[in-house]
Amino acid sequence: GAVDVIEYGNYVARTATAPLATADRRGRPVLTEANWPLMVRDAQGSDVAHATFMASVARREEKGSDVNVASHMLVDVLGGAVDAAVVVSNDSDLKMPVDVVRQHVPLGLINPTKGYPAGALNADSTTGVGGHWWYQLTAADFTRHQMPTIVGRLSRPVGW
Repeated sequence: GAVDVIEYGNYVARTATAPLATADRRGRPVLTEANWPLMVRDAQGSDVAHATFMASVARREEKGSDVNVASHMLVDVLGGAVDAAVVVSNDSDLKMPVDVVRQHVPLGLINPTKGYPAGALNADSTTGVGGHWWYQLTAADFTRHQMPTIVGRLSRPVGW
């Protein structure tokens, strides 16, 4: 009885073409260039130094949930239906609606990822009406809040 609306997005399957890369120590892409033992040669048989390898990959992308969250949040806040809002996301696409909400009600942002909080979502706790807060979920948050091993006819999988 505590949930009024569950708004789902959807997944689309696409093929993406991009330069082959590896992650640096902070997870940023470093392009892979041709170098021995794997080299690219031109039509004359000469090595092509610093050639970029291109890869085509299949990927699934979730679409719509950030727009749905933002739309419902703005309708609720601007319509006066809520006194505060909490968003569980680290999606910088939410910057504009989050900024608008901060002008009207206190906002809590919960980062569910292991990465740094999205810079676009940062602000001073006193921005707009003030009272804003941030939290980053940890593995301990999930393990501390597990349901009991058995709930009715259901049991938690072994190892959870």
